[in-house]
Amino acid sequence: MWRAVWALIGASIAAFALAGCGAGAPLPPAPADTSAREREQQAFVEALKPRRAGRPVIAVLALNEGTETTDLLLPHAVLQRADVADVRIVAPKSGRVTLYPALQVDAAQDFASFDRAHPSGPDYVIVPAMIVEDDPAVTAWLKQQAARGARVIGVCSGALVVGHAGLLDGRRFTGHWYDRKTLLKRHPGATHVPHQRYVIDRDVATTTGITASVPTMLALVEAIGGPENAKSIANELGVASWSPEHDSAPFGLNMKRGSSYLLNKAAFWRGEQGQIDVQTGIDDIALALAADAWTRTGHMKVDAASASASASASGSVTLRSGLVLITQPAREKSTRLLLTSSLKPVQQLDRTLCEIAARHGEARRDWVMQEMEYPGPAAAICAS
Repeated sequence: MWRAVWALIGASIAAFALAGCGAGAPLPPAPADTSAREREQQAFVEALKPRRAGRPVIAVLALNEGTETTDLLLPHAVLQRADVADVRIVAPKSGRVTLYPALQVDAAQDFASFDRAHPSGPDYVIVPAMIVEDDPAVTAWLKQQAARGARVIGVCSGALVVGHAGLLDGRRFTGHWYDRKTLLKRHPGATHVPHQRYVIDRDVATTTGITASVPTMLALVEAIGGPENAKSIANELGVASWSPEHDSAPFGLNMKRGSSYLLNKAAFWRGEQGQIDVQTGIDDIALALAADAWTRTGHMKVDAASASASASASGSVTLRSGLVLITQPAREKSTRLLLTSSLKPVQQLDRTLCEIAARHGEARRDWVMQEMEYPGPAAAICAS
């Protein structure tokens, strides 16, 4: 048995090493030209300004069977908090959307009913990463909305979904570092842009990893509601800047990261069930960042626990944004994971990464940062 386990681990490590070697040529260093970044931000904001009269409509696209947790919850929460547009989560089927790596919401409006309510289509479509990147219903609906004039924003590996709709061909793009080689291979006329959290080219925008979604949504808030509105929301969330500045160089696979990750994955006997206690009005952003990060350690399966859930059935609570979160009964033997109420929502990620390092080691924390394409927690938050 153990010989087979270690053989599998060895093969997986080799696969990681090959993936790292095949990720493409080394990236050039990040530019230090502040004025160029400011111009890029302003161009992005200008390209997203409303073109129709009236209050804009924003569709956050989802696949019921699996949509990335923070890719969906963070954009929705930022836009709802800003109150600059009508925001809807739209999916092939109405009702529940399973999020990965953690959580579940009962939130979606189906395509048919959304189309009846908005025959001209949405002004913007936000596209998260999905467990199936080429779902036929999602691809067809996204193509249709782009043809009607919607601006499309692919968040993180949502760029893969956008690409399947034919919307990256011949365009400049960014995306999660792991997808770079795949996207370049699939879209030979396209150009990858490193060192920018977000890029837009002819009404199609893309972002780097998971943690670029909030800065990108703040840029969209600025485009619709103005810079003062965006500044106010950024302050509430604990975001110092929503510029496109991003150093892509630290993110990528190598033998050390791959082997560390797989050896930790192999330690399945250390697996835990984690639960985050939730109540009505809990902040979507803090919850999503904590649940996503803890689950990405590979050591913990995380769900939400509510006092309203009976011992034998699931329950639900309403999040700050108005979404309904499905909860599970509290388990006596689960590890209780706490959100820090004294922190602003986006700062919860820093706190969670500090706790991950303390519990599972710095290598595990660093892997989570790689997956989320996040440069690391603020030292002040770890020290507090």
